[in-house]
Amino acid sequence: MDISVIVPLYNEEESLPELEQWISRVMDEHGFSYEIIFVNDGSTDRSWEVITDLARKNPAVKGVSFRRNYGKSPALNTGFRRAKGDVVITMDADLQDSPDEIPELYHMIKDEGYDLVSGWKKKRYDPLSKTIPTKLFNATARKVSGIKNLHDFNCGLKAYRHKVVERIEVYGDMHRYIPFLAKNAGFTRIGEKVVQHQARKYGTTKFGLDRFVNGYLDLATLWFTNKFGVKPMHFFGLLGSLMFLLGLLAVIAVGATKLYNMHVGNHYTLVTSSPYFYIALVTMILGTQLFLTGFIGELVVRNSPRRNEYEIEEEIKTEE
Repeated sequence: MDISVIVPLYNEEESLPELEQWISRVMDEHGFSYEIIFVNDGSTDRSWEVITDLARKNPAVKGVSFRRNYGKSPALNTGFRRAKGDVVITMDADLQDSPDEIPELYHMIKDEGYDLVSGWKKKRYDPLSKTIPTKLFNATARKVSGIKNLHDFNCGLKAYRHKVVERIEVYGDMHRYIPFLAKNAGFTRIGEKVVQHQARKYGTTKFGLDRFVNGYLDLATLWFTNKFGVKPMHFFGLLGSLMFLLGLLAVIAVGATKLYNMHVGNHYTLVTSSPYFYIALVTMILGTQLFLTGFIGELVVRNSPRRNEYEIEEEIKTEE
């Protein structure tokens, strides 16, 4: 099969028939063998009934329906596990992504050698309440991920070599960082294509401030797990050691000051009467706890069943 199109959706009953017709027309015009996988993320409208009806009319239409709303990442991951196409295309169901982009995206994967191609909605038709946070988010994602050629990490329109979707796992809200996940898995040929963005035709946007805030938290999590996930002692151990050493030096300084005051005949006071003593003591305790956290993390990693699983691109074996 040439192409699998994965469409996660939540309450998009009005746009689905038009989207299916549009995708099918593009596929037929270019002679692609294809499938459309609609993943219904617990919609409360008639979305699933519409998908069922479309599948009766078009054998290329397939569907998965969640019992409740889990989010876009689980929907995409479910679609990835079922995709059979050499190239996998993801797009949103709200008709803001144009299926006319599919042939060029396919060409970039198959002929130009990209592992992943992300769309860039250079000209957007979203309100400022969405475009401004999006620009801030993308600037941060470029800095943290090191993928400096991408302008729109969260664009729903993307194309993947099938091997990429086999190797990555999208969970939580990590769909925003699929290029970062792909890069961490060793797929570094990541490209970008300017795509047409259309104003929403039906329904209302699902974007909210909570998604913007959660996006930054997820990015911090992904950065940390990528950098220190298999070597937690490098972070916690170093930080803990520095804090312990700083606290120890502070305690010595407080004690030396008291001894000096006693030597020169100043009024005697207990070392514990100084607030700096307790600050230094707490710093030492926190340093010890951080060090032990790193140590425990190392034990967990070393006993993980996947501690020595690595992505292997190719392998040459000697014939026995």
